Amino acid sequence: MTVIPVLLLCSLLLVAGSIVLFVWSSRQGDCHQAERMCLLPLEDDVAPPRPVPPATETSQKEGTQ
Repeated sequence: MTVIPVLLLCSLLLVAGSIVLFVWSSRQGDCHQAERMCLLPLEDDVAPPRPVPPATETSQKEGTQ
């Protein structure tokens, strides 16, 4: 029966340590980086593709003859 108080003390210390670490992590802002990282695949490419230039008049006239 002397083991029960020891187990209760250990479990309470673990819970208290978990709460302290959670509060410390949330104040540091570590969780905000995860929001930014999940949006990275949605960003645009570095340069958008160039539009195809329209055909010149000389190439159109040559194609009709």
